[in-house]
Amino acid sequence: MLAVAVAPGSAAERKHGLSAFGDLRYPADFKNFAYANPDAPKGGAFSLVGWGGVTTFNSLNNYILKGDAAQGLEVLFDSLMVPAADEPDAVYGLVAESGEVADDGMSVTFYLHPEARFSDGSPVRAEDAVYSFEALKTKGHPLFGQMLQDVVTAEAIDPATVRYTFKGDLVRDLPLTVAALPIFSKTYYATKPFDETTLDPPLGSGPYVVDKIAQGRSIVYRRNPDYWAKDLPVNRGRWNFDSVTYEYFRDRTAGMEGFKAGAYDLREEFTAKVWSNEYDFRAIRDGKVKKETLPDETPSGTQGFFINTRRERLKDPRVRQALDLAFDFDWTNRNIFYGLYQRTESYFENSPMKAAGEPSAAERTLLEGLGVPVPEGALKAVYLPPKTDGSGQDRKLLQEAGKLLDAAGWTVKDGRRVNDKGEPLKVEILMFEPTFERVNAPYLKNLKLLGIDAHMRMVDPAQYQQRLKDFDFDVTTQRYAMRNTPGVELRSYFGSDAAKMDGSLNLAGIEDPAVDALIERVIAAKNRDELTTASRALDRVLRAQHYWVPHWYKASHNIAYWDKFSRPETKPRFDRGILDTWWFDKEKAANLKTAAAPPKASLSAATEFADKTETGKPHIRGVVFAIALLGLVIVVFLFVRAKRAARKK
Repeated sequence: MLAVAVAPGSAAERKHGLSAFGDLRYPADFKNFAYANPDAPKGGAFSLVGWGGVTTFNSLNNYILKGDAAQGLEVLFDSLMVPAADEPDAVYGLVAESGEVADDGMSVTFYLHPEARFSDGSPVRAEDAVYSFEALKTKGHPLFGQMLQDVVTAEAIDPATVRYTFKGDLVRDLPLTVAALPIFSKTYYATKPFDETTLDPPLGSGPYVVDKIAQGRSIVYRRNPDYWAKDLPVNRGRWNFDSVTYEYFRDRTAGMEGFKAGAYDLREEFTAKVWSNEYDFRAIRDGKVKKETLPDETPSGTQGFFINTRRERLKDPRVRQALDLAFDFDWTNRNIFYGLYQRTESYFENSPMKAAGEPSAAERTLLEGLGVPVPEGALKAVYLPPKTDGSGQDRKLLQEAGKLLDAAGWTVKDGRRVNDKGEPLKVEILMFEPTFERVNAPYLKNLKLLGIDAHMRMVDPAQYQQRLKDFDFDVTTQRYAMRNTPGVELRSYFGSDAAKMDGSLNLAGIEDPAVDALIERVIAAKNRDELTTASRALDRVLRAQHYWVPHWYKASHNIAYWDKFSRPETKPRFDRGILDTWWFDKEKAANLKTAAAPPKASLSAATEFADKTETGKPHIRGVVFAIALLGLVIVVFLFVRAKRAARKK
């Protein structure tokens, strides 16, 4: 099978798929993904609020920094290759029927399907792939420029052949990165600015087109019956709904009531209290609405209170550790989350990349040989967030926190923590949605017991997004979705260059040579053992420096849906598989109608409802399809998600 990191002396060969370390599950003659039903019927409608709550949208361009893009736009655009959701990082031919990595790994060439078409019938050519690369790198969100910095050129060898050339030594993931880039029409954008927000439906080559929008309220995608790639192996049995609607809601309670009334079909519940107490309504008792928990084998993500080290008063790791000691997760989980969650300990939670205990011999050798200073704590047993007594006010831990603050020069005078200049220690938690107040309030109480001037700052969503872009906050909640094969996206999350980039994902402002060096080791890993060692070492350094107060996770998805859908027997390991593999079941729908299920609410009525997730904060921009994408597109999906969707609780 093809390996991206080509061994010296190996011959380049055209293959139907790529992966980081050469592992491909599916042979060249595969018929369909194992998690898709090739006989699934097409038809019917599907509606949801997205994988988290989103308040509004004002643009149909989700590849730039400006604006708040609608959910689901990724279904409009095909890429050269598409991920398999049951493999860690493999991609298989879509617009490109095959790919060929050069002997030295410094370029990759893709050979396009002659049948590839945009939705207006015009052909997809190599020049469109070249234009897309150049537009994303020079005019797209700054993250694209960072992620594509080592991709030097894209060249149309002929109308059906495109070659990308790389530089540097860290090229392992670059073929996967460019393979997953969305492809735009060069002709279409010749008369339209790529780098501006717009509500004009863009021209794409994917399985859906935009049908209609109500700005900030809903967007409807219509399946393209003439979709050129509908019978390719990567699509057989997928994209079955005739229409997919994303509804937008303004408040959690009304959003839940909207679901009960049949305003939309499926809801993923991120709020423990709601899942425990509110999913016993009549339609569930009557079997009209199904309630399920789907397993989640993906890394559970990096969620927590991220501490902005650009603030002078928050630069000392001892101050940041004190903030960690003040958060009583055990009390929060029992009293607010109904015991449904586990404490997040690692930046790579629920994955093999999570560090544990003392460093292994390989980890220690790597850390000691980096050539840059490494925090002392990274060479000891890995840092774990505290286990509290569950009282909500663990005196022992608060005493420890007080000692750390004293040592950092923040002493108590007249009940307030001040420095040697008499300046108070202030901590403001930035948020935009009231739901998270019940988590923040007891935490702030403990911070105040330490003498910290702590409070919440509630702003509207637009102001919240702008303040994140400008890094104008002390502490905020964030969640980064991690990949099974971490790579270049780590530069955006934790790299020094990203700390100085407007709108970057490095909210903590991490500028640490050891972190930078370890990120490069992760990207350069030539096999999974090297990848695991480097990732665990990185995890140790990040945790030793206390850049966050880790939150919680659960390795599952809680969903509820009106019982009018069917699905394959096999769920993809690394995805929900709902949007692209489920199908509308006419018999079930007829039974629902016969059983006098609540009528479908009107679109205008539905938009009066709202939903937000437990964190009360948007995800990094993007949707399920983009999450699955490897390399850069995954990162941007992740950005899109962080920008717009609520955090998974």
